Amino acid sequence: MPDFTDNAVPDASPILEMIDGMRLSKAVFAALELGVFDYLAAKADTCAGVAEALSLKSDALERLLDTCVSVDLLRKQDGVYQTTSLSDTYLVRSSPRSVAGYMLYANRISWRLWEHLEDGLAEGTPRWNQTFGNQADIFSHFFRTEEQKRTFLAGMHGMGQLSSPQVAAAFDLSKHLVVADLGGGTGHLALSICERYPTMRGIVFDLETVTPVTREYLSRAGALDRITVMSGDFFLEALPSADLYCLGRIFHDWSEDRIRQLLRKMHAALPEGGAVLLAEMLLSADKTYPTTALLQSLNMLMCTDGRERSLDEYRALFESEGFTAVQGVITGSVLDAIYAIKSSM
Repeated sequence: MPDFTDNAVPDASPILEMIDGMRLSKAVFAALELGVFDYLAAKADTCAGVAEALSLKSDALERLLDTCVSVDLLRKQDGVYQTTSLSDTYLVRSSPRSVAGYMLYANRISWRLWEHLEDGLAEGTPRWNQTFGNQADIFSHFFRTEEQKRTFLAGMHGMGQLSSPQVAAAFDLSKHLVVADLGGGTGHLALSICERYPTMRGIVFDLETVTPVTREYLSRAGALDRITVMSGDFFLEALPSADLYCLGRIFHDWSEDRIRQLLRKMHAALPEGGAVLLAEMLLSADKTYPTTALLQSLNMLMCTDGRERSLDEYRALFESEGFTAVQGVITGSVLDAIYAIKSSM
């Protein structure tokens, strides 16, 4: 029998924090979804004023606003609420560094998918159809309307700004002349690489429905003179000519068969000495750490055929398709970096 003397009872705080973590996440998601941060960024106001503007009940809203104050997402003084530098930077949708789109994805998509985690674990398959009905796939859902597409891409852009500079700095890429960002979205990874290496030119390659948005983001960054935008499907069409392919959050979407297909295609297209740079979360060698990557791997179970992987797993994939000198760097940011060089076959 377990020893339940006072000295042997573990602290319950980690368990209780898990319960509160779920509640806090949903509270912030709701505040974001309802427009609280956008409204208060433009105008500090009382709870009654916010409630009237957003068509909410004042008594109920006060609880939500005060919760946001407790985690430094809002300030409250003499009954008047306003945003903080944290929420201004990351939660106000108009901010250039906003991750609001990613959090809206978490609220609208992940939150609902994760209701069926037990079923996903029992069957080992995504819960997309169970949650949203018969739809082709997750990407079709994201691009179903212009608003959904832009929300998704804005979310990826905000998260990319947190990691792309660190991924670009993880390895010495100075020998490369042209980087092609496959499935590059808004082009944040290619842009970070080109900013770090002034002589390098870039290409962002993505679906035709994405590339008009890509051009908008790169135009605002003043980068269209160095970065070309091309439309295409990297599984179905010829890849752009480059000596460095980079891919951010792409491999974790797909099964090993699909990854091997793409690796073979990149190997065939690269010149001798060309390379591939990935921006992905790396699991530890025994795959028990870090928690963020493990949770993301469970998330991929819920919505795709993919998963997060360790460096050893990435090395095995790359080497099986003719790449060598596979290296990984833990960047300390949202995503880590993996680099592999084309070898002679």
